[in-house]
Amino acid sequence: QVQLVESGGGLVQAGGSLKLSCSASGSTFSRLSRGWFRQAPGKEREIVAAISWTGATTYYRDSVKGRFTISRDSKNTVYLQMNNLKPEDTAVYYCAAVKVWTTAWEEYDSWGQGTQVTVSS
Repeated sequence: QVQLVESGGGLVQAGGSLKLSCSASGSTFSRLSRGWFRQAPGKEREIVAAISWTGATTYYRDSVKGRFTISRDSKNTVYLQMNNLKPEDTAVYYCAAVKVWTTAWEEYDSWGQGTQVTVSS
């Protein structure tokens, strides 16, 4: 079982930037795909970005392409750099991990507690 802890959320004005971090610990955290998801009030959870365990493969939902960047370091921390934030990016952001490559949130089996991102207009 892997434990995930997010940090870096907050309140920012439209056009601003935030960088989320997700640290991992546990006995099997090395070869895991990692994803960032978000859920706004009254809406379904949706994928934002994902990265393979090697870092060679990434995925972004269309609405964040060119604005968000997912990355991971050698210590298994995953980051989400968010630039040019928009009010519609407001949500609770979760990081997650899974042993296979997938963008479906239902298939991720380890989740962090979430961090709030609020973008004011």
